[in-house]
Amino acid sequence: MSKVRTQVTVSPQAHVDLRRLGHPAKDAVGDFVRRLRADRTNRALRLSELRTAGGNGRLFVGALDGQRMALLLETEKNRFTVLAIREGALAHDELARLTVGINQISGGIELIDQAEVSANVVALPERSEPTDAQQAGDAATHALHAPLFAGYDDDVLLGLGVVAPLLPALRRVRDKGQLDALLGHNLPELTKDVLLALHGGMGPDAVREQITSTWQADDPVDPHDWARAARRPVSQVSTEDTAVLDALGEGFDAWRLFLHPDQRRLATADFKGSGKVTGGPGTGKTVVALHRVRHLVDRLPPGRTRPVLLTTYNTNLAADLRKRLRQLGGEELVGRVDVKSVDQLAREVTAGERGEDLGSALDDESAMNLWHTVCTEEGVFDYDADFLDSEFKHVILAQGCGTLPMYLRAERRGRGPLHRRDRIAVWRLVEAYRAHLAAPPRRTTYALIADRAARVEQHRMARVEEQASYKEEHGGLDLIHREDGSGMWLKPRYQHIVVDEAQDLSASHWRMLRAMVPKGPNDIFLVGDAHQRIYAHHVILGRLGIETRGRASRRLTLNYRTTQQILTSAHGLIDGETFDDLDAGADDLKGYRSILMGLAPQFWRAPDWQTEMRAVATLIKERHDQYGTPYSAMAISVPDRAAATQMAVTLATQPFLIPAAELRKEGPSKDEGVRIGTMHRFKGLEFQRVFLTGVSDGQVPHQRFEVFRATQPERHRQEMQRARSLLFVAATRARDELIVTWNGRASRFLPDSAERHAFDATELFNQDGPPSGSAAA
Repeated sequence: MSKVRTQVTVSPQAHVDLRRLGHPAKDAVGDFVRRLRADRTNRALRLSELRTAGGNGRLFVGALDGQRMALLLETEKNRFTVLAIREGALAHDELARLTVGINQISGGIELIDQAEVSANVVALPERSEPTDAQQAGDAATHALHAPLFAGYDDDVLLGLGVVAPLLPALRRVRDKGQLDALLGHNLPELTKDVLLALHGGMGPDAVREQITSTWQADDPVDPHDWARAARRPVSQVSTEDTAVLDALGEGFDAWRLFLHPDQRRLATADFKGSGKVTGGPGTGKTVVALHRVRHLVDRLPPGRTRPVLLTTYNTNLAADLRKRLRQLGGEELVGRVDVKSVDQLAREVTAGERGEDLGSALDDESAMNLWHTVCTEEGVFDYDADFLDSEFKHVILAQGCGTLPMYLRAERRGRGPLHRRDRIAVWRLVEAYRAHLAAPPRRTTYALIADRAARVEQHRMARVEEQASYKEEHGGLDLIHREDGSGMWLKPRYQHIVVDEAQDLSASHWRMLRAMVPKGPNDIFLVGDAHQRIYAHHVILGRLGIETRGRASRRLTLNYRTTQQILTSAHGLIDGETFDDLDAGADDLKGYRSILMGLAPQFWRAPDWQTEMRAVATLIKERHDQYGTPYSAMAISVPDRAAATQMAVTLATQPFLIPAAELRKEGPSKDEGVRIGTMHRFKGLEFQRVFLTGVSDGQVPHQRFEVFRATQPERHRQEMQRARSLLFVAATRARDELIVTWNGRASRFLPDSAERHAFDATELFNQDGPPSGSAAA
């Protein structure tokens, strides 16, 4: 009998099963898929038809190995979709009872285990008929026990996208605990998203506009056309047969193949000019940016040039973007894209200028020390180094103030008042600072390199536009003599630019990027979030020639990384603060939510730093030894570099003997070990379990900022906001569990309930003390 090649895809819900069941299940599925592809008649697969799904669909059960089975849907000859995975003696029965259907909104294939939901999630004792006295009771008490979704009839819920078989169980959900348990079950993503939004206070009309509409199928949905449903992207983790095994990986490996419909629309949208996507941590902004790059490259004519730039604010993140881009499209995609940090790009621009020698760049600490030196030599101590450095970068360089009169007229919105005599004094210090840099051996700063690169690129673009205008005036002929005379064939450096972590780029960076690509359709696409701004780069894009207002500005609100419990707690850290939208408008996290359920954050208090460090080591060892969490999947945030060294020493001592790896600018110092670093180092990373340590009064925020409360209230407000954002970023790096510790008094940024609910760290060392409260995730 000749072998028949079979196509196989994996559904999003099956991928959730695989993440839950772990690597053995992934290996079993991988082997099963290989054998099924090669020959579906292979008896070792034990492929047997379960029932028809109706129309052109047939459900099958297959044996992955001796312990695990899979539910598959065949929609066309030799084309299967893996729908679910179960393990154990009852695997076959569990798969057989699954309800499979086609969602009337998305047109995607969805399934639900009604028996498990009813038995283990929302089972309630039957209520007896109320007595007359009970009926006459307080209406508020009655409302307290009413089902959470009693205000929405079946037609409304179905019209929003809730999966129909869930409705009977949903009608019995009466409190948040039951809802969390329900959402923790492997439900279709659209259903989870709708229920979360409704419970969070969003009305049906808003849900329909902001959530349901993004899932709406592009063509009419036929509930009996399984072949069409299986081919829709919402039904697949993998859209290419050759990539199906890669989709069984963790993290980005899955999301590089499957996009939420809203993410897909943004990645492939056409903008009249620039486009902007904002969203909280974990909403997939970087994934959208990477798919955007692939979309732009796919539309390029054949060639070997690199007309697309993908950039971000540091070299470490740029290296990660390059790695992910290679995963997404291989060398063919990477070969058409420049992937560089903005500072690397600026350095290359200035290095290419003949006769241009800016000198070696100082690191941040050396640049700050130079400001101290200048102030000491000039005998001026009215302004601290932080203020002078910020004023130089974000006012003088940002607005191109080349002379004192220009600086005297410069706008300083949001920076507080600065009188004329103060500006004159600051300008003199700036001149002295620049004189120090120019003196042998010549030195510079990254801010000055970016400023110079911006001016170089602006001059270059002006020549490009002048040449294009001259060419048009002379009938569009190729003016070789003129172009040769310019020393180069002048043309824009890039056709498209995509920017990740846009909130941390300076005005000089943006001026450089704006001059690298001509204004036109899809010129600049940027993703970012002002809530995660950890530097003082507040720019107004519209003033820099990057227009993203109106339809060119979109938001992502669904978190894929952090549980709802952690997200709610982290959101409280910045609640009440006002943030910009990377332009002249305001932004908030309204509607920001997660479809993931898990552990509530833990709080631990200690009398001193030594006790706090030992408590953290105890908790980490327990999570490794009892729950199997790899050390490299856990991270500790510390207040400063000295605390990082102290924490590493504590972990390495008896009885812990825990390996540790310091988080550096270029990444962890070694492959194995618990990651330790300051909150700045957590940017762009994620971990299974995160320990935020030293979140104490006077440390977060640091007490040095208190001096500005009375003397510079606007600066004090800005420093407090940055400190909150930094803590928010660090907290949202946690995927499954967040543990916050402090010594002495808790930080004012933590909720009032933290102190009341905190465990006493000293009791961890008592033989009869309380357990840590950890749980395997």
